Amino acid sequence: MLLKLFMPFAFGYFLSFLYRVVNVVIAPDLVSEFGLNAAQIGMVSSVYLLTFALCQLPLGILLDRYESRKVSAALLLLAALGAWIFASANSIEGLLLGRGLIGIGVSACLMAAFTAYANLLPVQRLPLVNGLQLMTGGLGVVAASTPVQWFLSWGDWRLLFQAMALASLLASGLVLTLVPRYVVVVKKQKVSQQLSELWQVIKSPIFYQLAPLSVATQGIFGAFIGLWAGYWLRDYLSLSPAEAAQVLLTMALAMTAGFALLGWLAGWLQKFGIGAHVVSVVGMLVYLLTQLVIVNEWSQWHHLWWGLSGFFGTSGVLMYAYLSQSIPKALVGRVNTSLNLCVFVCAFAGQWGLGMLIDQWPTNAAGVYPQVAYFNAWAWVLGLQGLSLCWLLYNAVLRQAR
Repeated sequence: MLLKLFMPFAFGYFLSFLYRVVNVVIAPDLVSEFGLNAAQIGMVSSVYLLTFALCQLPLGILLDRYESRKVSAALLLLAALGAWIFASANSIEGLLLGRGLIGIGVSACLMAAFTAYANLLPVQRLPLVNGLQLMTGGLGVVAASTPVQWFLSWGDWRLLFQAMALASLLASGLVLTLVPRYVVVVKKQKVSQQLSELWQVIKSPIFYQLAPLSVATQGIFGAFIGLWAGYWLRDYLSLSPAEAAQVLLTMALAMTAGFALLGWLAGWLQKFGIGAHVVSVVGMLVYLLTQLVIVNEWSQWHHLWWGLSGFFGTSGVLMYAYLSQSIPKALVGRVNTSLNLCVFVCAFAGQWGLGMLIDQWPTNAAGVYPQVAYFNAWAWVLGLQGLSLCWLLYNAVLRQAR
């Protein structure tokens, strides 16, 4: 059963990450063809994150009322439509519409999988299986680097999105036909009752004390891996496109390994009474350290530090497994999607906001923004993550005092 359950969801999640980060590679083509500035390319990329985020709360209710396979399969059809519209766009409005529909279409790829796993698999297997699911997203990032560049050497970005539209149709069919059925516990509950139960969980200490750091680190990581990492490497560090692509590939491979290995580590440490949230918090602290090293250029070992950033940038997602283990199964879909909503709102604000900040400085004759623009932009997001860390430590001290 595990393969029939895992593979269709894994393929859909692979596509969702490919959609999310492919603009890192095709952004120069879009900028050239449509004459976009930093704020506009940030908006085109981040509208995916906005529509994705807006779907999360209604998605949580749907996942707790209907089987995951039905919800995910239906939405993937919208992703296919969005990809085709994006491929056919002749204006920035067309790009925004297509990208927005893609965000809606893939909004269930991860949460539907997590909800199905929580309903069909033993609790002790969730951190590992969730980690493997997330690993396939890392493979989507890998595919968005060198393989996409190879594709663009003989095709163009429009043909690429047409191919992705067809792949989305295939993913929809696989999810609907292969994923095993399960009994939905709360199908006859009123929506008002579902919302009331969700609010009780969100306002509980286990959620509001741990979620902010996870949200901030995942959101900022998503903003960079989805667009700005490539600009930072090319413009701030003055690496050639080939060198930047190699560093991005290292980061993507490390991210893929992080999803799998940190999920395995969290599952193994549970045998000794160490929760997944502990592994998550420690990993997020290391991720913050790697950002400090990168932004201040304390080391020229770019592959090492960007690789560590990719590996530990995934640690915030372990909070999903921890929350899933800490609440009734009937609430899993709503709680996971609530956390996901916060993450993607943060990623949207980060990806678009970074573009707006960078755009405050003029470009040079080659269309490149100065180093100070990138430095100040990253300083803002480091400050956001620092505040969320202080919130977590403050609440930890309060718990000890009691």
